Amino acid sequence: MLKVNEIFLSIQGEGISTGLPTIFVRLTGCNLRCSYCDTTYSYNYGNHMTIQQVINKIESYGYKRVCITGGEPLLQKDIINLLEKLTDYEVNIETNGSIDISKYKLIEKHRFTMDVKTPTSNEHSKMRLGNFDYLRDNDEIKFVIGTFEDYNWSKEIIRKYYNKGIITFSPIYNMIEPKEIVNWILKDKLDVRFQLQLHKIIWNPDERGV
Repeated sequence: MLKVNEIFLSIQGEGISTGLPTIFVRLTGCNLRCSYCDTTYSYNYGNHMTIQQVINKIESYGYKRVCITGGEPLLQKDIINLLEKLTDYEVNIETNGSIDISKYKLIEKHRFTMDVKTPTSNEHSKMRLGNFDYLRDNDEIKFVIGTFEDYNWSKEIIRKYYNKGIITFSPIYNMIEPKEIVNWILKDKLDVRFQLQLHKIIWNPDERGV
């Protein structure tokens, strides 16, 4: 069984699949309380569904691209059973960087997006930095930045721990001008991908299920 907050079809608003039609499976529960969290509604609310019920809902949308998100989806042990049923799908598992990912042996079509929490989140001390050792070339490492302190902190984490993966930097919505981060990246000659949350540009930032 999984406790599911919502399942919906939209486009991916951020990361390396930005703009592509994607089925989102948002699981309930999170062990962090980030200062800028935009999905607080996923902390507790949800309905229990069997793995087959989740699969049936996914299949009803007709796409082969799935994002499993939260909350923190890795808190639910039956996520492994769900992944075993999604071998024909391109799957992105969004995790908050505080959960050990070493026990998850993902197939080539599946990948992690590990959101490394910066100081502005107030949860950066809970990051499990050993996870960097288990990331692959196609996994994504996301830093959400609100201040110059966040930017410098992220640079240092990359310097110390980065081995493999695609690094993305994005601004905390309505906290910092995106061009500031871009200027810092170019000045320091960082080879990272800058991104915006496309779904917050297309739709109302507070709208759910889009």
